[in-house]
Amino acid sequence: MTPFIKKKDLKNDWYLINAENVVVGRLAAYISKVLRGKNKSTFNPNIDNGDFVIVTNIDKMKFTGKKMTNKIYYRHTGHPGGIKTINPIRLKEKNKSSDILRLAVKRMLPGGPLAKKQLTKLKIYNTDKHPHETQNPKELKFNQFNKKNIIKN
Repeated sequence: MTPFIKKKDLKNDWYLINAENVVVGRLAAYISKVLRGKNKSTFNPNIDNGDFVIVTNIDKMKFTGKKMTNKIYYRHTGHPGGIKTINPIRLKEKNKSSDILRLAVKRMLPGGPLAKKQLTKLKIYNTDKHPHETQNPKELKFNQFNKKNIIKN
């Protein structure tokens, strides 16, 4: 049985992940697990026990197969006939590479107010530089967890 953890006992760690040549879906799955707190023994689905995640070099993330051109993100304006589509190539052209990863992680979290709060713990940056040095993030070598996590070109 998992003990109920109190708010004063919560401790959030900071993790740093370099997304260079990393597969987007695998990275998003791991990040969503850390944001929810499923990597901890004190996991409780109704408590925000997750950690902060800093992702750098997202411009160098990769898709497997033909997803870069064939994958389509849909949204609706709310008006009749207001469905809008965009693919990852267009998002990169508009300098919104962060939206690719953010949407992937968001859709792997359960819906609701708690998931929105957990998603705010995700910090995404296009380059190696980030303003979170004072938090002393632990660097995770995500590309070394599994050989399928990276694509070499």
